[in-house]
Amino acid sequence: MAKHLDLEEQEQLDQLKHFWAQYGNLITWVLIAVFGSLAAWNGWNYWQRSQATKASALYDEIDSAAQASDAERMERALAEMKSGFGSTTYATQAALLAAKTLHDTGKIDAARQALSWVVDASSDKAYQAVARLRLAGLDVESNALDQALKILEAPVPKAFEPLVADRRGDVLMAQGKTEEAKAQYQAAWRGFSEQAEYRRLVEIKLAALGVDVSAAAVAAEDGK
Repeated sequence: MAKHLDLEEQEQLDQLKHFWAQYGNLITWVLIAVFGSLAAWNGWNYWQRSQATKASALYDEIDSAAQASDAERMERALAEMKSGFGSTTYATQAALLAAKTLHDTGKIDAARQALSWVVDASSDKAYQAVARLRLAGLDVESNALDQALKILEAPVPKAFEPLVADRRGDVLMAQGKTEEAKAQYQAAWRGFSEQAEYRRLVEIKLAALGVDVSAAAVAAEDGK
């Protein structure tokens, strides 16, 4: 009986050897791929967390420099942020923050560079729109009015369209094109919700141009 079992076990062993000889390499590579994928996934998550932590620390450094109006420290930190963590949201937010501080400290060219980097490097359309609006504002300050209008030509998310129309109105006013500016302000006013505080500012601009927006709104309702 024992001998019979030994023969049966030997047969099973031979079958196992045959199976492993035929499929062993495939099984090994599949296991390597599975465990390798798990290791890569865990490694990617760790790298992502590490990148976010480092980018957050740099953003805090830029924020601290902004509060201290330390433009040189800010520029160094921003350069490090862009080179090491340029694909993160922290980098975009840091560039927008830096641009404001650089502008306030008189470094207009550096502010423009920071905003232009957001337009070119950020994948977020909303942040790009904010950067374009601010760049157009810098152009108005420097009387580069045609350039400001060109910057505002790019499509933006719908929520930003009234802001772009308002800024375009400012540029046209600076060019002395009152009627065109009025049309842009009216478009901006219509685009903002009734609760939007910015709408009040547009109303003031329109009132200065002799436009009674309340009467225009009533006329629009009557025309429906």
